[in-house]
Amino acid sequence: MQNIVPMSRNFLELRHGQHLALTPALQQSIRLLQLSTLDLEAELASALAENPLLEQEGVGLQDPAISSPLARLGDAPAAGVQESASQEPSQSPEQESAATSLDYEPNQERDKLEFSSGSGTSRDDEFADRPEPARQSNLREHLLEQLGTTRLSARDAALVELLIEELTDDGLLASPLEDIVSWMDPALELEVDDFRVALRLLQSFDPAGVAARDLAECLDLQLQFADAQRFPEIRDDAVLKVARNLCQNHLAMLATGNMSRLREALQCDAEILRRAHALILRLNPRPGSGWNKPAADFAVPDVIVRKTRQGWVASLNDAVVPRLRVNAMYAEALGSPRSGAHTALQGQLQEARWMIRNVAQRFDTILRVSQAIVAHQQLFFSRGWEVVRPLTLKDIAAELGMHESTISRATSQKFMLTPFGTLELKRFFSTGLTTEGGESTSATAVQTRIQALIAGEDRKKPLSDSQLVTMLDQDGITIARRTVAKYREVLRIPTAPLRKSQAGAG
Repeated sequence: MQNIVPMSRNFLELRHGQHLALTPALQQSIRLLQLSTLDLEAELASALAENPLLEQEGVGLQDPAISSPLARLGDAPAAGVQESASQEPSQSPEQESAATSLDYEPNQERDKLEFSSGSGTSRDDEFADRPEPARQSNLREHLLEQLGTTRLSARDAALVELLIEELTDDGLLASPLEDIVSWMDPALELEVDDFRVALRLLQSFDPAGVAARDLAECLDLQLQFADAQRFPEIRDDAVLKVARNLCQNHLAMLATGNMSRLREALQCDAEILRRAHALILRLNPRPGSGWNKPAADFAVPDVIVRKTRQGWVASLNDAVVPRLRVNAMYAEALGSPRSGAHTALQGQLQEARWMIRNVAQRFDTILRVSQAIVAHQQLFFSRGWEVVRPLTLKDIAAELGMHESTISRATSQKFMLTPFGTLELKRFFSTGLTTEGGESTSATAVQTRIQALIAGEDRKKPLSDSQLVTMLDQDGITIARRTVAKYREVLRIPTAPLRKSQAGAG
């Protein structure tokens, strides 16, 4: 009997389906919405420089041709930095660090010039474009200025600058050295010890305590590099020794305020411990705070809130809204797109129109979101944070018929000028808590109330978390003690025993 083997058959089949696709115009719209005002200015400046059919009237934007740290580390010309401004900022910090590592490849000419980017100037000349002390605006510039005065090889200086880029606004190191090493190109053969040497150098810079990996190291560094004129207590070796021992080994016990146990652990008398404690209280746990003002202190507001007869209303800040248009002469010369002439310029004409429409849509979205926030938070603009209402991204998204991600982009790094200062739009969002009467209040309002209660306490008899719970309950706000403790920690307020010990030391 003969076996019959079935044969496979090839055939075509048509299927109907739907899927979502992001067009280039939509991608650009999303990217522009998430940019801050300053980033938008840089993006528009790049577009205006590259597209002759796009022009601007009436508003002068900042010049984006500022050399970036990556440009200084590598051999790429400044134009390359401008071109990258138009790309979508989608790299993670790990990817950015890995990209930076490419600039460490051996380059005999660059090593000879010591950290130069291709010019034949000395190290002092290389850093001449950095801000003078009178013009320094942030911690990063202050540290780079000091780096420019050191005698280091290009490799060592680049390692220090990488660590500077990893600092938080408080001046602390954001990532472990092991993680930073893992981001580097393996071909560079960098080890943790290489970064440890760079870190020790950076930690010797001003302000004292910078680049610390935790609070204990931050305080100990400040004691190690303390100025005797500012901290005369360090002239007493016994006080300095106890203070450093406290920072290195007993911060947790110090936070409890149990001085008896501390005296036993340190084997010192009460007076030495009191003076050491007083010295530590004068140190700055955030050494970079003096160099980096909160963004809202100098940010240009996107929206301005004014009071009218109908209540508080939001309007766009005309100073930040660019006036873009298509170059009429070029557009007329191109004629109809169907003619097929000047295909490249026709593409630039389309890009110019996309940019104009998407920029207008960006500001329209920000305005609509801001108006919705102001409508919900009318009491805040008259009375402050204690009466701010609970509000979520979901609430605004449902009201405006938008997606929550769109609301998130429209409120991130966007600022509103209010009677209480320039505030980021995201600050108006807060979860809700139910009061005793069944009404709803926001977590921000509760935190503000806790802060006010502690500010008015007797410093010799500070309020415990349990007492705060009782006082809030009298205000009709019933929450658990652990919630009060969490909010107190968010506000960076120490525990009652530590506040009492601080009052005694003061």
